[in-house]
Amino acid sequence: MGFESPSLKGRALRLLSGREYSRLELERKLAPFEEEPGSLAVALDDLQAKGFISEQRVLESVVNRRSSKLGVTRIKQELQTKGLDPQAVAEAVHGLRATELERAREVWRKKFGQPPEDASQRAKQMRFLASRGFGGDTISRVVSGGDDD
Repeated sequence: MGFESPSLKGRALRLLSGREYSRLELERKLAPFEEEPGSLAVALDDLQAKGFISEQRVLESVVNRRSSKLGVTRIKQELQTKGLDPQAVAEAVHGLRATELERAREVWRKKFGQPPEDASQRAKQMRFLASRGFGGDTISRVVSGGDDD
């Protein structure tokens, strides 16, 4: 009979053994391997029913992995691209807002460690924090060096 390619379910399990994936991510990755229309949906339905695919675990995984490095905006964007429930994303983002300033200060401290000496350095530090998805108010407070909460 020769070599048989792995099943869609097998491919999905192999991906899931590395990290959590949302259903939408798995659909995107596995669609090129679907030989029979509808077979991918059936395989993913089965994995979801058995608890191998969990939106809540994907959400928690992203928040845990990324919150120490990224601001709310970037994390929200990442969660949305995974096709997660908008209400669950909103709740996760709401929880992150409480620690935004503290997390931004830590990211800034690791990268720069000292207040900017001139307008050019200030702009560079602000751009860096913005690229990490921190909000404007938070960036201003961190770069100005004030420890006021």
